[in-house]
Amino acid sequence: MSSLKAHSQTLLYDRDYLQWIETTLEKLQSQDYADVDWENLIEEIADMGRSERGSLKSNLIVILVHLLKWQFQPDNRSGSWEGSIIEHRRRVKEALDDSPSLKSYLESIFVECYTQAVKQAKAETGLSVESFPVNCPYQLPEVTNDEFLPQ
Repeated sequence: MSSLKAHSQTLLYDRDYLQWIETTLEKLQSQDYADVDWENLIEEIADMGRSERGSLKSNLIVILVHLLKWQFQPDNRSGSWEGSIIEHRRRVKEALDDSPSLKSYLESIFVECYTQAVKQAKAETGLSVESFPVNCPYQLPEVTNDEFLPQ
């Protein structure tokens, strides 16, 4: 691609993202590979993977926070806590259904997510960090199981 065309593609990318996507899709479908804005396309694909992993991590932390609150503040249990657990489990399930390869990522971040969840649960409950187990009291299959709520 000439430097003028590359510059034009970058300008389109910066000026109108949706139009850039539509134009890039048209070029790919018509096999006009020479005029594809490869630099930005590669960056977008890499960002999509990071975004999927970040979303999965965030949803897992929310589930863990609410499970901890459910278990360690039983007098404060509410429908909104349970609703949040259900919603974020649904999001995790959808992500895993769409991209089964994310399961190994989920397993690899589980301990880190639990650590973050404890910090957040401490802030939201007013309980001390020591009130929560050092190691996660739940297994990943329980955390993602629609029927599981700790006692």
